[in-house]
Parts: sequence; structure tokens; C-alpha cells
Amino acid sequence: MKNKILTAISTIMLFVPWTILPLRTFDWALESPVAEIMISCYAAFMIFSGIFTIVSYAKAKVQNNLMKVDLVVNSLYAIFGVCAFILMAVTKFS
Repeated sequence: MKNKILTAISTIMLFVPWTILPLRTFDWALESPVAEIMISCYAAFMIFSGIFTIVSYAKAKVQNNLMKVDLVVNSLYAIFGVCAFILMAVTKFS
């Protein structure tokens, strides 16, 4: 039961970062403070989902086929989230 719950949570976390696309169609989402906050929140969520999936896979031993796909995609999301934070920091401090 625990394996199914952790797999379901990781799978749901795959689709959440894509919700930024419809939000970015609004004019208010493209203005400076809102855009930076929104991207920061999504990047933080992507990093959290990557860490959650890695911990679920390694520590909780949830190693089914769907979890392997979740592991790869959420790990890539985590890397992109870290890159987004680095790019924001570089532009902020330069």
C-alpha cells in the first residue's frame, strides 16, 4: 500500500510543473515581481519533487517500473529547478 501511495504522489508531481504554461498566458504573470516569484515557487517544487522521488526510490525501496520513469523525469526537473535558481541568482547579482 505504501508503494502505491508513494508512486501515485511521484506521478502526480510529474504534471504539476506543466501548469505554469497556462498561467503564463495572463498579463499579470509576465510582470516582474510576479514572474520571479512564480518561477521560484515552481523551481522549488521541482527540486522538492526530485528529492522526494529519489528518497522514495532509494530509502523506501519503491522500485516499480512507473517509479523508475518518475525518478528520471523528476530528477531532470530537480536539475532544471537548480539551474533556474542559479540563473536568477546570476542575473540578480550581476
